[in-house]
Amino acid sequence: MAGPAVREALYLLDEAFNGRGIEESNESQALMTNLATVGEREWRALPAGAARSIESIVVHIGACKVMYDDYAFGRGTLQWGTRDVEPWSEGTAPMADALRWLRESHQRLIDHVTALDDAELGAPRMTNWGERRPTRWILAAMIGHDFYHAGEINHLRSLLGIDDRWRWQQRGGAPATS
Repeated sequence: MAGPAVREALYLLDEAFNGRGIEESNESQALMTNLATVGEREWRALPAGAARSIESIVVHIGACKVMYDDYAFGRGTLQWGTRDVEPWSEGTAPMADALRWLRESHQRLIDHVTALDDAELGAPRMTNWGERRPTRWILAAMIGHDFYHAGEINHLRSLLGIDDRWRWQQRGGAPATS
């Protein structure tokens, strides 16, 4: 059974992936919360000068989840550029299917982490580039990866929308201070 350290890791993995954020303004740093407001129009659209669409970022995130999970907890045999890792080529991922696959890829990782005990967080595991790293490092990388790309998606979504100002600017006020 997962101890307190594994439960905390699971909480952070879920927060980066599904976190609700600030309900009043629907602001969140979590991946799926940002993706929830992406429409079909924005899925493959590119702002001027951009090279990566929201679609391509989602496929990248899912592929990384598949690879990190396979090397840390599975056979460690999957390869980049294969359909097992990246089911769609650039510009062909149907939005609903890709989001379902992303959730399934995340859940596979969660299932493996749930089976750990706290002592295993320090155990070295293989990475997809052939280096052994502590399990907690791999999980931290996955948490950071979701937050990082959620920010990219948030920014792309804003650039593709009508207004890229901060919410406090949209309301004509000053930022909240703490």
